[in-house]
Amino acid sequence: MCPNRRNGKLPTTLQARSEAGEGAAVRYAYKASLVGSAHQFELTDEGLSWRIAGRSGVWDYADISAVKLSYRPVSMQQQRFRVDIDHAKGGRIAILSTTWQTATLVAPQGHLYRDFIVELHRRMQAAGSTARLVGGLGSKTYTAALAVLAWLAVAMVGLLVMALMTANWTGALFLLGFAALFTWQVRGFVGRNRPRRYGFDQLPDTLLPKPLPKPDRNQAQ
Repeated sequence: MCPNRRNGKLPTTLQARSEAGEGAAVRYAYKASLVGSAHQFELTDEGLSWRIAGRSGVWDYADISAVKLSYRPVSMQQQRFRVDIDHAKGGRIAILSTTWQTATLVAPQGHLYRDFIVELHRRMQAAGSTARLVGGLGSKTYTAALAVLAWLAVAMVGLLVMALMTANWTGALFLLGFAALFTWQVRGFVGRNRPRRYGFDQLPDTLLPKPLPKPDRNQAQ
């Protein structure tokens, strides 16, 4: 990754924290697996500080060459997002919006992840960054995914027609149910991961967890 190194320790708690005051540090951490330590990140005045698998470094905001947001659901956590951050001199950092807690629990950290990503973009813009900001899958990967989905749709229609022609009502109902479930699961992935470019002041909401609802002032009173 980046050749820069720093010995400063980052927090081990799996949370993001913003301290009061302009230029205060913002921290985020997550566990990518049950084994090993947490991946830890901090937004400081010097840049993006990271500590991963015993290695650490600081990337100046102006040296970040690309930021890629994407939606990456898995069976254990449907609301899972990812950002890939590239350095101009080589190296890539991946940050996920979920963290492993137990062998059967992958917990979301949606609003903490969102706050960290939004603040990262704000600091990059303030540093005069010219990074490439992209969302979704790559255009070739996205086109290939659409082609595969189209082929599957044609195959399902063909099987459904055969089932109806042979009066195989059980098979027809199964195909209809499978098609409905498949469409429901894939639609969000395909729709959210449409290739796009975005600006520092226009982050794509579909590629970020939902923000926390604002408190109702009337109820608070």
